[in-house]
Amino acid sequence: MPQSGPISEILAELRRGRGLTQDDLAERLHAVSGNTSVTREEVSRWERGKRIPGPYWRGWLGQVLDTPQHELERAAAIQRAARRH
Repeated sequence: MPQSGPISEILAELRRGRGLTQDDLAERLHAVSGNTSVTREEVSRWERGKRIPGPYWRGWLGQVLDTPQHELERAAAIQRAARRH
């Protein structure tokens, strides 16, 4: 797991560390969840900190990126706290 930080940084680091493009990540999320609503553009928004993936997507992201759910939850909380300041 990367250093603790906002989920935007963690997701980008995990994705790149696995040699995945944003398209690849979106496709893998489609495959495991059966939900085609996530796109490369949405992955980009998550990684740029424009949006925080909700609990539904954090669950699937943890599975696809082989990362403990609690780590992604903590990273999302860090990002939410940073937005408040």
